[in-house]
Amino acid sequence: MKPISVLLAEDHTIVREGLRTLLNTEADIEVVGEADNGRLAVELAKRLRPDVVVMDLAMPLLNGLEATRQIRKSVPATKVLILSAHSDDEYIAQVTLAGAVGYLIKQTSAHVLAHAIREVQQGNTFFSPSIAHRVRDLHLDSPDRARRIKKRGLALTSREAEVLQLIAEGKANKQIARELRISVKTVEKHRQHLMRKLDLHDTAGLTRYAIAAGIIESRVNVTFT
Repeated sequence: MKPISVLLAEDHTIVREGLRTLLNTEADIEVVGEADNGRLAVELAKRLRPDVVVMDLAMPLLNGLEATRQIRKSVPATKVLILSAHSDDEYIAQVTLAGAVGYLIKQTSAHVLAHAIREVQQGNTFFSPSIAHRVRDLHLDSPDRARRIKKRGLALTSREAEVLQLIAEGKANKQIARELRISVKTVEKHRQHLMRKLDLHDTAGLTRYAIAAGIIESRVNVTFT
């Protein structure tokens, strides 16, 4: 039987290596790729088309939430399983609405992770036992609940979310343009549009919004200007 192919998306090398070592002990699971940022995770998912992506939420260049959206859109057969230090209802709700089919907290044992990979590959959902009971109470299938969650993000497009994250990470317009392969003028337009849409007036405001919205974590080194 063909092993379950897995792509690991985790920016901490030691954590990623540990996950790979643990999963390589499972005869029916094969790690086929690794990504240390969200953008690379999307690119590798498109190229490798793994059965499952194990995705961290706090990823540089492109956060796990947006990477999940893009992977589910580009490679719908690939299942996304979130592995995160966060267990807040809001994070769980956002990634579930983005298309993730499972959510594990990082205290999860290797046995549970392997079991979760098998479950989501078979078309089931899987949540850490410590949060599973809360997921049932989130009413994610409620249209009103979904609208409220999306409204909090003010319906940013994928490109706007990418530009906002890079701005919040302290990247200059030229760096953003190079990273996204667009012109500096286009970056400037996106920046101006973000400020209008979010009713913010400077980079510091955009950065604070990105942190509050969970687009980046406060641990990311940023400079307010």
